[in-house]
Amino acid sequence: MKLYGSQTSPYVRRIRLLLANHSYEFVNMHIFAEQYRQALLALNPTLKIPMLEQEGNVIFDSGVIYRFLAAQLQLPALSWYQENQLTVINAVNDSLVSLFLCQRSGLDTNEDRLFFNAQKERIVASLFVLEQQAANQEFSDWNYIAMALYSLLDWVLFRELLELDEYPALLALVKYHQQQNAIAETDPRLS
Repeated sequence: MKLYGSQTSPYVRRIRLLLANHSYEFVNMHIFAEQYRQALLALNPTLKIPMLEQEGNVIFDSGVIYRFLAAQLQLPALSWYQENQLTVINAVNDSLVSLFLCQRSGLDTNEDRLFFNAQKERIVASLFVLEQQAANQEFSDWNYIAMALYSLLDWVLFRELLELDEYPALLALVKYHQQQNAIAETDPRLS
């Protein structure tokens, strides 16, 4: 089993954390470098990571990879509530990735533009909900949802994308899970 991704991607990290106690090969790709871009395109027309390859089959998207691995590893299915939590986590992640790529493209994301404003509104609304859930200890079990949230929050801290001081329960969650298996080896700061 091969997992293609980058050391810095929060979507890749959540899958690596899920696979922490399993044998797999991690292929670290610098997806904006031309040589990796061509390799990525040969495997995945969406040009996105992560991808999982097993027995000649390539599976795209962290959500699809999770469902595949959950079946393979006989993990319990996510409840509808957990699916909704994952949707909120992904909304924050997607919006932050979009803003990050805009910034790296030289755009001023502080301009009063519909796209930038919509991303920021989604981030604030979603983090408010996640903060409440974290305060209720809903992410204390080290499961896929907690792994996804941890990966997002640590990526936010690594990239310095947001000040998280307004979210003490989310910051406490990061600290609480820092000793989990594979956290150190999947740290985006190692890139």
